[in-house]
Amino acid sequence: MDKKIRIGVIGCGGIANGKHMPAEKRNPASEMVAFCDIIEERAIKAREDFGTPDSAVYTDYKELLKDKSIDAVLVLTPNCAHCEITVAALNAGKHVLCEKPMAMNYAEAKKMLEARDKSGKVLTIGYQNRFRPDALYMKARADEGMFGEVYYAEAIAIRRRAVPTWGVFIDQEKQGGGPLIDIGTHALDLTLFMMNNYEPAYCVGKTFHKLNKQTNTGNAWGDWDVEKFTAEDSAFGFVVMKNGAVIYLKSSWALNIADPKEAITTICGDKGGADMLNGLRINTVLGGKQVMITPDLAGASVAFFDGAAGGAPEDLESACFTNAILGKGKLYVTADQAAVVTRILEGIYESEKTGKPYYFD
Repeated sequence: MDKKIRIGVIGCGGIANGKHMPAEKRNPASEMVAFCDIIEERAIKAREDFGTPDSAVYTDYKELLKDKSIDAVLVLTPNCAHCEITVAALNAGKHVLCEKPMAMNYAEAKKMLEARDKSGKVLTIGYQNRFRPDALYMKARADEGMFGEVYYAEAIAIRRRAVPTWGVFIDQEKQGGGPLIDIGTHALDLTLFMMNNYEPAYCVGKTFHKLNKQTNTGNAWGDWDVEKFTAEDSAFGFVVMKNGAVIYLKSSWALNIADPKEAITTICGDKGGADMLNGLRINTVLGGKQVMITPDLAGASVAFFDGAAGGAPEDLESACFTNAILGKGKLYVTADQAAVVTRILEGIYESEKTGKPYYFD
């Protein structure tokens, strides 16, 4: 094995422990050599669980970035810090994997793109759902032209009373929004990716604060703090693309619905369509008859990313990042694509504020 990519982790909370650090630990091309968190105990615990014996601990990310031996950083903080830390890391000569969403708004996303272009470093965003077997298979069929021109799509991220009550998820100021920017962003990313369409014309959006002040909620993770729940509990948007295609985006943490679905997409083209409503289903016409194809996604039937320690989406995401740094492959999630996701989310929120459609150009 060549020299490993030396990684610094900035933000050692839930997403770091649940997704990124275990994946990096399994990645033979990387090693975590520095951990930073404003709560020092979390950084120390992360070092004990995932670091090397001489891994450093920081409470100030600026100090971590001074270490010239660090090749790349993972930005795993609340959304409000994504732009600031990513730009600083790129300017310091580090490659960056930033958690989703890319930024609080499109202006911040553009600053991140500018810093990437100026530095020449790798920048990717943590949309790991693209690496799921169903998404990999569906994307391959879309790229082959199986669905033809996709003109209608649904991006769905609906939970039934499953509001995240830890961290700052429900804090509007620190996160920039609620389910739309948290889980709706995954569904929208999948949808745009399958459509291969990143040119929005305008959107209409509506958000709701119908449940945030309720108590005795039946929430999956216990009752939320009504004083801290300042983000929306549901958000919906209708997006019209420049080529006339439309996307209906549905997101909620706490909708009273019997059949919740999260981070899935439905696309419909002039040759066929596909959905993830009950596993992956491909809908088309064969021999003059309507048919539904349900691929068997077990085993090695999907694309393999060289260097991945396992088949989990986070393992493929990690391998894709280190491969791009090493010049062994291209990014599967580009920052330019992620910036469009952020732009549309911002447009939906702006439409809610004005009560009017939001035009992107």
